[in-house]
Formats: sequence, C-alpha cells, structure tokens
Amino acid sequence: VQPKVNVSPSRKGPLQHHNLLVCHVTDFYPGSIEIRWFRNGQEETAGIVSTDLIRNGDWTFQILVMLEMTPQQGDVYTCHVEHPSLDSPVTMEWKAQSHSAKNKMLTGVGGFVLGFIILGVGIFMHKRSKKGSTRCSIKQDINKEGS
Repeated sequence: VQPKVNVSPSRKGPLQHHNLLVCHVTDFYPGSIEIRWFRNGQEETAGIVSTDLIRNGDWTFQILVMLEMTPQQGDVYTCHVEHPSLDSPVTMEWKAQSHSAKNKMLTGVGGFVLGFIILGVGIFMHKRSKKGSTRCSIKQDINKEGS
C-alpha cells in the first residue's frame, strides 16, 4: 500500500523562530520505509527526530519524522519518502513564507473573489431592472388602449 505524505509546521509562528517541521507518513505497507529531509536541495542530517513505526490496526503503518529548524524567507524544505510500493520517491515541499507575504496573497485572492461577486450582483441587478422597465411600458400601453 502506497504511503500518503503530509508536511506541516508543528505550530504557526513567525519566520526566524525555532520550530519543528513534521512529515507525517501514513497508511503504508509493508513497514520498511526511508524518510529524509532536505533544505533547499541539501540533505539535513542534524535535528531530526522520529517516532517508531505506529501500527494502524489494519496492517498499515504510520510514522512522524520531525525536523528542528529555524525557517528563513524563501527556504524550501522537502520530505523525501522511499517505499517498496513506490516506483519513484514521493516528495512533499514546505516553503517558508512571511506572514506579510501570506497576507498579501490572501488579500489578493479575497479581493478577486469579492470583485467577482460584485460583478455578478451588478449583472443580475441590471438584467432585473431591464425586465422591470419592460413590464411597466407594457402596462402603460394597455392602460392607454383601454381609455
């Protein structure tokens, strides 16, 4: 069974503060697995802490491999997983990004979505007002003919 790989920091915090990056590898069989950490393409060998293999109870396993790190802007951390069920290794990246960069991205996405919603409402209102004015003119014509 092929492993599933997830990478995340143990806690959300600002850059340049000590943290643990967790590579959580789950649902694999057999239990033989090799997990390595890389920072900007260079293998990290210090500051790595790993749990023992954890049995899931359905014949599959999971394991946590943590890397102690102090992220710098632009750093790319990669969890590299090799397992007999895989033709080639699975890699999962985590990029160190400042809160301001994340906020700028979220603001941009939020602004785009909000603009799209306002555009949709504007088009809806415009079409609705055209239908309303057509109804009024028809009623006026009917009233004129009836008098």
